[in-house]
Amino acid sequence: MRSIALGVSIGLACGAIAVLAAPQPAQANCYELIGCTNKDYFKQSDLKQLGCQPLWEVRNWIYKENGYCFHTQKAINAFGNAGCKYDDVAAVPLNAAERHNISAIKKAEAKKLGRAPIGLGAQARHPGADIIVRRDVEL
Repeated sequence: MRSIALGVSIGLACGAIAVLAAPQPAQANCYELIGCTNKDYFKQSDLKQLGCQPLWEVRNWIYKENGYCFHTQKAINAFGNAGCKYDDVAAVPLNAAERHNISAIKKAEAKKLGRAPIGLGAQARHPGADIIVRRDVEL
């Protein structure tokens, strides 16, 4: 009887360790006005109510949640690089909702700034998280 109880205890402990050691899904931020970054599809009508800074922050949180390593000092100061895995924004694994939301946010940012969506111009370094467009403006 004692050996069975010990075996069960060891089995449960090993199972708990395996669960804790398994890769955990990315965490998502949820916002009252626009929804959750990983499952809700943001609407332009909702995004247009946000200012440029909140849009920048929401867009970059999506990348942060999924392991992007920021390169600009502004983004590093805001989000840090602890636990980051991807230096190339194109390598960051995003689900369909996250891809949609990043695109929608870029469009909303562009409308607020009165130009083409971020990353669509020839001057952009990369159509992603913390790009610097050659105008000395970080978006």
